[in-house]
Amino acid sequence: MTTVFDYQRAFSRNIGWVSADEQARLRRARVAIAGLGGVGGGHLLTLTRLGIGRFHLADFDQFDVHNFNRQAGAFMSTVGENKLDVMASMALEVNPEAEVDRFPAGVTADNLEAFLDGVDVYVDALDFFAMDARRMVFKACADRGIPALTAAPLGMGVAFLYFRPGGMSFEEYFGVEGQARNEQFARFIAGLSPAMLQRTYLAVPEAVNFGEQRGPSTAMACELCAGVMGTAVLKVLLGRGGLRAAPWGMHFDAYRQKLRFTWRPLGNRNPLQKLLLAFIRPRLHMK
Repeated sequence: MTTVFDYQRAFSRNIGWVSADEQARLRRARVAIAGLGGVGGGHLLTLTRLGIGRFHLADFDQFDVHNFNRQAGAFMSTVGENKLDVMASMALEVNPEAEVDRFPAGVTADNLEAFLDGVDVYVDALDFFAMDARRMVFKACADRGIPALTAAPLGMGVAFLYFRPGGMSFEEYFGVEGQARNEQFARFIAGLSPAMLQRTYLAVPEAVNFGEQRGPSTAMACELCAGVMGTAVLKVLLGRGGLRAAPWGMHFDAYRQKLRFTWRPLGNRNPLQKLLLAFIRPRLHMK
């Protein structure tokens, strides 16, 4: 038997939590996602199942065996395959009518304008260490008035930040401009996680090595990121309810069963953040 796709039926179980009119608005929305690995793949599938109808997707990497512990598109059958193609195909299996524009070189200075053209929301899922690309995209979003959101998988939890158009910018919050590369990474982790809820249960500290650009991860954290991000994108697109923007941050840790909201005026220039950075720097392997 051949099943004919029907958008209203496919996403009918969303109705109740959203109205039929709101679902139609989600269908017309365009979301850009940079990075389709651990968090990005989960973001894409969650937003697709929410009924988002148009995507700009960027990634240049391929799946490998070390992705199996957390990445939605990582299977034996996809090893060596482009993450962009695999994840786009998975999204189109959910919604064959979705418009998916692909950026196989990742986000670059050459394609940045096209990547953000007509976009309603930017979802950051770049690799932690892709600082240059991340700064470029967040600045472009601020310049264009595009809401930009990031959800970081930390330990077995999620740290969330929302950069509202006209509000505090990525650079104002993190303060990485002009800093050495390893200091940029330290400032990024401090800004993502002022509450540092994950630090008490890191079993193998040497697994975090910024010099080698590697760190541990869990599928639980990536799934939590997708849920938090999907909800935040819904609220931004539909204008429903409050969403605390930077310098506010939110960190939920499932392992410790704790939720923290943080407020850091001046971002990493805040005295509390300066103390946190002094704590972080000697504990990171940066050689």
